[in-house]
Amino acid sequence: MTPKPAGPPDGGWGWVVAAAAFAVNGLSYGLLRSLGLALPDLAEHFDRSAQDTAWVSALALAVQQAASPVGSALSTRWGARPVVMVGGVLTSLGFVFSAFARSLLHLYLGLGVLAGSGWALVFAPALGTLSRYFSRRRVLAVGLALTGNGASSLLLAPALQLLLDNFGWRGALLLLGAITLHLTPCGALLRPLALPGDPLGPPRSPLAALGLGLFTRRAFLVFALGTALVGGGYFVPYVHLAPHALDRGLGGYGAVLVVAVAAVGDAGARLLCGWLADQGWVPLPRLLAMFGALTGLGLLAVGLSWGGPLLAAAGAYGLSAGSYAPLVFGVLPGLVGVGGVVQATGLVMMLMSLGGLLGPPLSGFLRDETGDFTASFLVCSSFILSGSFIYMGLPSALPSCRPASRPGTPPPERGELLPNPQVTLLPPGGPHSTLDSTC
Repeated sequence: MTPKPAGPPDGGWGWVVAAAAFAVNGLSYGLLRSLGLALPDLAEHFDRSAQDTAWVSALALAVQQAASPVGSALSTRWGARPVVMVGGVLTSLGFVFSAFARSLLHLYLGLGVLAGSGWALVFAPALGTLSRYFSRRRVLAVGLALTGNGASSLLLAPALQLLLDNFGWRGALLLLGAITLHLTPCGALLRPLALPGDPLGPPRSPLAALGLGLFTRRAFLVFALGTALVGGGYFVPYVHLAPHALDRGLGGYGAVLVVAVAAVGDAGARLLCGWLADQGWVPLPRLLAMFGALTGLGLLAVGLSWGGPLLAAAGAYGLSAGSYAPLVFGVLPGLVGVGGVVQATGLVMMLMSLGGLLGPPLSGFLRDETGDFTASFLVCSSFILSGSFIYMGLPSALPSCRPASRPGTPPPERGELLPNPQVTLLPPGGPHSTLDSTC
């Protein structure tokens, strides 16, 4: 038997896993964001409304996020490598099946259910495996992987438009099926890594495999509630930032510029915040609450801005939202330990999907009722601010009167934010008095 290493290698093959996770993120969320370019062609071909065809991408996103705990459970039982490889095959088959669709129902089943189920099997296991390979540089590695979303959107959007112009939507979907098959070799790169603190055997029940027992831990329960509330507003700009810019009179190219500024700020902040978080200057839960609150304030500014200030507000929102993204996954090993990080990642995706399914429809409803998106962005920013306030209940989220010093060795991989035995405060001048005392 191969002996377990003392801790994550913090590099080495981990960078290959980071590249694989980068590609997985790009071929899942990046492709999903670009898929809307094909919806007008689908509406014209099947003579259906834009609302009917919009359910194709909406259903794919909902299935991908809601079924992520299933991908985590299968990964816990069989390992991330075979699960991600099978997910890549399912995603590819969903696109190939949809290329021969004769009705929108076929597209709902092909892209929505089949491809969405494949995406559910790839994202959480890939990101969870990446977290196991890193300790001190974990948030930077996660941030690097999450930039695959923006990079893929910049590449796939013009490529997809080119395919639609030259081959039609059927040919474009068929070729996208070939492209998404590259998820399979990405899964092959996810080499298993045994670490101290891993469970001795596979889970004995389906509920244990899904990781639902994590909700019995107070810290994870606080994190879950805050994340679900943040998800209620986090995805609104993905859907309604461009229409909001159009309502403010910026025009088509102005709206594109607003979205581009937010996307560039988002991508750059993921790497910068990953590096900042790994320096250890500020505890991760405190950074999570801080950047979550800044994201809510940025969304508030977007809702209240007009003209040129809207461009600046969109940039500020992109920077804060991009900083929040790697933290929400980087803090998990500290809350649940490395052994439960894959299951926790799947649960986080499911929680964000609950908020994501609420936010955009609520935003659209408020727009219909009020005539613009001002109330929409104000309400959704309140969701994010409320979730950030709940994050303050996490360990180390608030300053304490105990002097903090950066540890000389990586934190224990059982979960450095889990409760530890407290040191009793001795009387002043006692023979064993120490600076590391708890209030």
